[in-house]
Amino acid sequence: MEYVKRRPAIAKTLRISQFALRSPPSALGSAGYFLEQEKMAAMKAFGGLVVFGAGLIAFACGSSKEDPKLGSAGGAAGSSGSSGTGASTASGGGAGITGTGGTAGTGAVAGAAGTAGTGGGPSAELRFVAMGDCGKGNDGQKEVAAAVRDKCTKDGCDFIQMLGDNLYDSGASSVDDPIWQQKFELPYANLTYPFWVVLGNHDYGGGGAGFEVARANVQVAYSQKSNKWKLPAKHYKHPEPGVDFIGLDTNESMFNAHATQKTNVAKWIAESTAEWKIAVGHHPYLSNGPHGNAGSYDNLPFVPVVNGKGVKDLMDTTVCGKVDVYISGHDHSLQWMTGKCAGTELLVSGGGASNTDLPGKNPTHYQGAHTGFLYVVIKGKTFTGEFIDAQGNTKFTRTITKP
Repeated sequence: MEYVKRRPAIAKTLRISQFALRSPPSALGSAGYFLEQEKMAAMKAFGGLVVFGAGLIAFACGSSKEDPKLGSAGGAAGSSGSSGTGASTASGGGAGITGTGGTAGTGAVAGAAGTAGTGGGPSAELRFVAMGDCGKGNDGQKEVAAAVRDKCTKDGCDFIQMLGDNLYDSGASSVDDPIWQQKFELPYANLTYPFWVVLGNHDYGGGGAGFEVARANVQVAYSQKSNKWKLPAKHYKHPEPGVDFIGLDTNESMFNAHATQKTNVAKWIAESTAEWKIAVGHHPYLSNGPHGNAGSYDNLPFVPVVNGKGVKDLMDTTVCGKVDVYISGHDHSLQWMTGKCAGTELLVSGGGASNTDLPGKNPTHYQGAHTGFLYVVIKGKTFTGEFIDAQGNTKFTRTITKP
């Protein structure tokens, strides 16, 4: 998400809460109930006014309008895709079978993820890149792409993990939107690896406010068109030899509309016998970037939705202490936090196209306010992460070894 100055543009910062208060529940599909309760509570408590600091912000209750080109974002939930069975991974010690997510639903909810097998067994060496906040089509994105190409050519890559905000500023209107060429296909034309993807707030539209569910569904559907874009559902399990990856939809959690996700993620983690369990999502748990820590994003702890308390809830109840590593983006920098959440290592890799500053005070093993990416090698009981800048320079390396 783009950094928004807190003052004097606080109204822009609060646009998600404004939407929550003025829109009918159908405008967000599965999140509608939560937002309706948000509206009622706010109106009851403040008589239609929300007071924050020295500012006074009025929220009008009106009806939302839908873009006919996007189809309905609300109403009845779309039909779920079938949980088909995909091919098993050929390499490594008996990787599990991954189901496909099916075609995105026609309404507000994309098809559910197919049931994935476990990574299981002794692992071969796995190498991947993780980078977020990439989809700008700018020189920064192209420079990082070139550095990724060089690193993968030199040392090898099995896949690339994108960490959300894949298509600025408001995602894609359809699978044929020219933005796919401008901000994904052309910048990464020289990268032929699979791109596993999670969704960010900009992928949900609204200029980053993240309330256009139909636009998120478009990115799920693009998996059926692209040879390398991999987003089987808005949250999913992705098994590799010796590693189970859990793709989170943290934008859904921003609106507390994540009950199904929490159930599925808890089940996948509990069933996993992989040596490594790694969660990937857009919003960080801890960050020294402008957005800050979950529960008080953008230094707005008392502002519903915007503050990220839903993300903190997802992490605290379902992820922290249950996976080994959580990798996120959202802040445009590279960070490896010293602090953990119940033992889970926390990394931020949001420098895929641009950079922002690091005003926070959380202790870190490393932090850099520059573009670049995370390169990971997993072999047996070791996880080695390497932060690399857009010029191909290794800025920091750290290895975790399990007993």
